[in-house]
Parts: sequence; structure tokens; C-alpha cells
Amino acid sequence: MRFGVDRRFFVTAGLGLALGGCAVIPKVDAGTASDGGSGATTAPTGPTAGALPSGDETRHRIALLVPMTGANADTGQAIANATTTALLDTNASNLRITTYDTGTGAGSAAARAIADGNKLILGPLLSENVGAVLAQARPADVPLITFSNDMTQAARDVFVMGVLPGQSVQRTVDYARAAGNSRFAALIPDGEYGRRAELALRDVLEANGGQLVALERYERGTNSITDAAQRLRNRGGYDAVLIADTPRLSITAAGNVRGNAGVRILGTELWGGDANIANASALDGAWFSTVSDRRFRRFYDSYQQRFGSAPPRIATLGYDAVLLTLNVAQDWRVGRDFPRAALTDSDGFLGLDGAFRFDRNGVIERAMEVRQVRGGEVTVASEAPTTFAD
Repeated sequence: MRFGVDRRFFVTAGLGLALGGCAVIPKVDAGTASDGGSGATTAPTGPTAGALPSGDETRHRIALLVPMTGANADTGQAIANATTTALLDTNASNLRITTYDTGTGAGSAAARAIADGNKLILGPLLSENVGAVLAQARPADVPLITFSNDMTQAARDVFVMGVLPGQSVQRTVDYARAAGNSRFAALIPDGEYGRRAELALRDVLEANGGQLVALERYERGTNSITDAAQRLRNRGGYDAVLIADTPRLSITAAGNVRGNAGVRILGTELWGGDANIANASALDGAWFSTVSDRRFRRFYDSYQQRFGSAPPRIATLGYDAVLLTLNVAQDWRVGRDFPRAALTDSDGFLGLDGAFRFDRNGVIERAMEVRQVRGGEVTVASEAPTTFAD
């Protein structure tokens, strides 16, 4: 596994609030372009006017495509802040990351990024924007590392970095099977997330011998999941139930499906970071899998000190994307195409969220831990692997 930047993960006290990131990561707006840190703006004569300074021949040019305006602007800003934090924490001097706002149009943001000479795109955030970005990037032979968790977007030149629900389900069900659970039921919401969770459940049970004895689908909402849970309880015959939904709806459903203390509740990565599940009696004894929080707390504190607010959990994707790029950049000559083959290193990489690697189709594989809800606490029942066994 490639641990080249692991020792430099976290901020030192001397960096404190020294936010050079305004110059490290210039933001290119829809109507104006930054001169790279002076604060002046110029009306562009084309898609790239003034966007990047000259004399930047010693740094790799990387585009960060996230929403900086619109409904998802807070998430986009948090990811941008996390990339700044990663650059400062690692003292990176060989990368120049420029932020382009997909909130005003993902395709036009990508066009500006390509015209500005960026050789790698980090983003977009939303799966529905991947196509528009790819239409601009593919002809220029520029790969994407998207923050989406939609594995259907993965391709030779699109690497999906989000936490995949299917992998969470697989890890949890594997753990439950090893603990003796054999007859599984599931509450599956309508939509793409539910479809992927169900497919993963069926695949893992087929692979290791468990049975899916009952399944109920529902439209997302309190009344609908309550009705589905009651139908499942009336059917009975299971010793474990997967609830593929948010903590709030899972808590609502869990009390209805347990029936007796012998039924194990299983959740997904959606439960990660939610404080409410610890004190939910209906979830006592439940298991779920997600990426490790072992390094997140230090990032959380550093981020909050720098930016004055708490980072959303997804912000670590921005940080880890920078670590990944730095790792690859050790063997990447400035001005050359990004060496995408390095992304499929079978040994993988290490980030804030633990070990990860991409397969040849661009789908991420993450090392996940299993957590248990018990007695008002959420503890680690099974540590995340630190390496990938081939």
C-alpha cells in the first residue's frame, strides 16, 4: 500500500489560521476570473482569460469542480476547504488546484477547466453532472475523480470516490453471517440507493450461503416505512433485518420489525456520524459498516479551527483526493497527461477515511469497519482492514 504522504496528514500548530489557500486554490467564477490571489478580477475575453497566472510551470494544474452556488454550495465549499487543508497539511508545493463552480453549469465549468490546461478533474459532486463534465474532459484525455457514490458512473476515465452503499451492506452482512445469522429480511426504499443496497444484499447472500426470506419496499417517509416494517414483522421467519435508510427512518422502523430480542438490526453507511443512533433503544445491538473515523477527529478539529465551522463528513473526500493526487504526482512530470494507470495500483492508497483503491473500471473499493450500537454507545465491533489481500 502506498503510504507516501501518511505521516504528513495533519496540521501543525504553526499553520494554525494561515489560510494561504485563497492563493493556493483560486476560485474561477462564472463571470469573472481570479488573477491567482491579488484580489483583482477581469472581464474574460474567453473561457480562460485571467484564470491562471503565467510562470506556473513547476506545478501540476488540477481542477476542483464543485457547486459553489445553489442548493449544494455549502457542501461544495466544505470540499474546497478540505482540499486547502490537505495542501497546507502536506506542505504541497507542486500542485495548483483551481475551483470551478458547477452550480452555474457543470459543462461550462469543465470547459473552462480544460481550456485552462488542467490535467485532472476532482469532481463533480453530483452524479447527474458527470456526463456534462465528461463530454468536455474525455476529448482532452483528462480523467475525473468524482465525489459521487454512484458506481454506474465509473468508466475508464471516471473514478468514483464516494462511499458506496453496496460495499457497506456487503461488509455488514459478511460480519453477520460469520456471527451466525442466516435468515435475512430487508426494508428497501424505492430509488437508486435502495436498488443498489438490495443488489448488494442478494449478491453477498448468494456468495456465502445466507437466505433472503422476506423483503419489503416502500416510498421514503415515516408512514410508508412504518407500514412496510409491520408487514415484514407479520411475515416473520428472519433473524436479521437490513434497513437501508437514514438513522431517523431506521429508528422508526426498527421497533416494528424486531419482534423479539433475537432479531439483529443491520444498517448502512448512512448511519455513520449520527449521534442519535446511540441512544435509540430500538437499535440496541445493531451493526452497520462505514469508513473509519480514527483520523477524522483530528481533521475535524483542524478544519473547525481554520474555518470556524464543523465539516460535513463528506468533506474528507476532498482531502483524500489531494492525498491521492500527491501520491501519484511523485512519478508524474509537470505538463504531461495525468498517469491514470497509477490510480489502479492494486496495493491502494491511504487517506483520512482509511485504505482505498480503484479497480480497472474506476469503482472504488474501501476498507470499512463494522460498528455496533450498544448501551448508549457506538463502538467498533470489527476494525477496518489496513491492507488489501489479493
